[in-house]
Amino acid sequence: MKKVILVSRNLIPLVIGLFFIYLSYQNTTVNDRNNVIKYIQNADYHFIIISIVFGLLSHISRAIRWTYLIVPLGYKPRISNSVLAVLIGYLSNLGIPRSGELLRATVMDRYDKIPFQKGFGTVIAERVVDLIILFIFICIALSLQFDLIMNTLDLSSSKLLQFLFVMLVFGLGLGVLMYSKSPLLEKFKSFLTEIWQGVLSIKKIEKKKSFIFHTLFIWVMYLLMFGVIKYAVPETVNLGLNALIPAFVIGGLSISITNGGIGIYPYAVSLVLVSFGISKDSSLAFGWIVWSCQTLMIVTFGAIAFFALPLINRQR
Repeated sequence: MKKVILVSRNLIPLVIGLFFIYLSYQNTTVNDRNNVIKYIQNADYHFIIISIVFGLLSHISRAIRWTYLIVPLGYKPRISNSVLAVLIGYLSNLGIPRSGELLRATVMDRYDKIPFQKGFGTVIAERVVDLIILFIFICIALSLQFDLIMNTLDLSSSKLLQFLFVMLVFGLGLGVLMYSKSPLLEKFKSFLTEIWQGVLSIKKIEKKKSFIFHTLFIWVMYLLMFGVIKYAVPETVNLGLNALIPAFVIGGLSISITNGGIGIYPYAVSLVLVSFGISKDSSLAFGWIVWSCQTLMIVTFGAIAFFALPLINRQR
């Protein structure tokens, strides 16, 4: 049963991604698909390279920011290991959603002797900060294009109630576990306590200004690596922030649904851009270019990091 659940969790996101690829295929004619391919082939690759550089800089900055959360716990992680762990984590997420966070903590446990629980706690703290920034972007996008965002996400009150119900059940279950006296659960609570110590490291950051700088830098790089692609496709050159920010937000949210946003990312971005008068084929080309160049960057540097990590640490 556990194997079935595990396979389902890994397979369902991929199936969703393939479904949206099929949906994109069904909603375009042969001529549309040929135009999309032409847009991609004729794209200005100088801006694609720039986009990849922005993406890589954001990952390096994330790795440096992560060390600011680990140091207050009494450990001195090497930045090289942190960078490689982040790149490997992103590569892992392409295969199994959310596995990268676990792998990052595992890498630092293996090579820098930072206990997994505490390392994972710092990853959670980092994600909480990013969630706040994403929420700010969502608010900005909603202020610019409220109806467009709501229609694209297809949100409903019933879905919101379902989400709140699941969170309530999870909270109650966690509360019961916390007050249980079972030896097994005592170990589990000890495990959670160490994770919580990692989360609380955010309150003990020594270089707060540097942490804030890297947080802002990461998200500026995210926006730039997305926005600069508009210069690669002739029809999207004149897009302003009023169009790019909603498309950026919708695309970002879609990544959490499938493995790295496969299939759904170009489709979601296209839905937004079409609303601003961009043709279906050029908006799909835009989405596929953004997704492809960043995925290629993650696969390339993630694979290099995977092999470089043991080589760099072999003397240790």
